[in-house]
Amino acid sequence: MPDHSILKALLNRRMLICIFTGFASGLPLYVLISMLPAWLRSEGVGIKEIGLFTLIGFPYTWKFLWSPLMERFRFPLLGLRRGWMLVTQLGLLLSIAALGMVPVSNLTLIAALAAIMAFFSASQDIVLDAYRREILPDHELGLGNSFHVNAYRIAGLIPGSLALILADLLPWSTVFPIVALFMLAGIGLTLSIDEPSHTAAPPSSLEQAVKAPFLEFFSRNGVRHACLILAFMFLYKLGDSMATALATPFYLDMGFSLTEIGVIAKHAGLWPMIIGGILGGMLMVRIGINRALWVFGLVQIVSILGFVVLAESGYNLWLLALVIGFEYLGVGLGTAAFVAFIARTTSRAHTATQLALFTALTALPRTVANAFTGYMVEAVGWSHFFLLCTLLAVPGMLLLLKVAPWGEDPAAEPSAVEPSRESC
Repeated sequence: MPDHSILKALLNRRMLICIFTGFASGLPLYVLISMLPAWLRSEGVGIKEIGLFTLIGFPYTWKFLWSPLMERFRFPLLGLRRGWMLVTQLGLLLSIAALGMVPVSNLTLIAALAAIMAFFSASQDIVLDAYRREILPDHELGLGNSFHVNAYRIAGLIPGSLALILADLLPWSTVFPIVALFMLAGIGLTLSIDEPSHTAAPPSSLEQAVKAPFLEFFSRNGVRHACLILAFMFLYKLGDSMATALATPFYLDMGFSLTEIGVIAKHAGLWPMIIGGILGGMLMVRIGINRALWVFGLVQIVSILGFVVLAESGYNLWLLALVIGFEYLGVGLGTAAFVAFIARTTSRAHTATQLALFTALTALPRTVANAFTGYMVEAVGWSHFFLLCTLLAVPGMLLLLKVAPWGEDPAAEPSAVEPSRESC
């Protein structure tokens, strides 16, 4: 694709929308996987109990079960996508604010409230993913999803950096409501955009909303190849997902303070993530999604080994900054290509349910395998744990031979209609 096409893709409103969808989607997830463990660990909760808290992420795994409801029913005035956006974002604002007001001694209530927050977060992801797929033309999937992923990671700096710094100055019951206010960015997005054009009429019944997306996916790809695609979606991010599941408790165990983690560990990855993500998105426009999955996946694997070096070296601020910077670069690049692949695999006629199924499958490592990471760390230690995570990243790369060969980069499914006016 000519260079002027890359510049044109960079300078349109679609990319700005992708930034806001990424921020709104990433903020609640990082409250669950970064801020919540930091709060519990700083209050003396054991690493095993914190590891089990990853099970509250099950809504991310099972969201495809209620995605047909979000495809079938719509709210008045705001429309199909924007109506569900606003409802889920208001639920997130309230549940995040309420979380820190529960005494840390009441782990059952904390887990219940966190599960409610995870439900709203997973539901928001369903509609934001569908919206993004409907406004992005096929050749911009890599770049648009790169912006989305970068903003997703930047949102993690709020609960993973700002919140930790504030926690050294303010009580957690104040910090959580402050973080919740950042959801106003997502609400502002919802109120300022237009409803996208939909490529197909809404399902005539709930039964059709449930069956049609699954039948279309397997008939389009064939059962065998469809199963390989699903296996790849589960395995590609398994290693780095496990490696980062207990990142904040790992830093604390290495002797770093909450402020050091907030200032050095998080901000050291900001610019590598932004620069690498933008360049990676532009590179995907030129080389295609398949090659990007190979190149970025290798960088992602190498970045996991940085945790091994840090675990062996112990407390070292410069090494911490280097390791985290490279980890943000590797994981950010890998995620951008991976999300673009998922979007390309989706039919425009069934965006919400198919994307919910695919992204739910990618969340399985974070919600199932990660639940046992605390036990694994206590059994083998941090160094051997991260080496195991590196090995677990290899099978997903091998599946690229079948689902995304280096020399092939098939075009995405042709758009049934032109992108909505949000694309202008």
